[in-house]
Amino acid sequence: MSKSTQFVLVPVRCFTCGKMVGDKYPEYVNRIKTDDPRNVMDSLGITRYCCRRMFVSTLETIYQVIPYYEALRRRKSEIQSEIE
Repeated sequence: MSKSTQFVLVPVRCFTCGKMVGDKYPEYVNRIKTDDPRNVMDSLGITRYCCRRMFVSTLETIYQVIPYYEALRRRKSEIQSEIE
């Protein structure tokens, strides 16, 4: 699995209609490198606007979450050392 798809949190289903979209995301990422995203989504069967939104709005959120987790862990260790 490539680094670009390894840490992306893609919902399994569309939030609005419930269609399965998570299983199509890795192929989508690979194919948009050489083709138009609109054509790729059409060929994958992602035709509804709500499902397309799931692909267009997906961010690599893990990189946004890690700094907060590390700060929380540091703060927890500071509090633990103050207690002891």
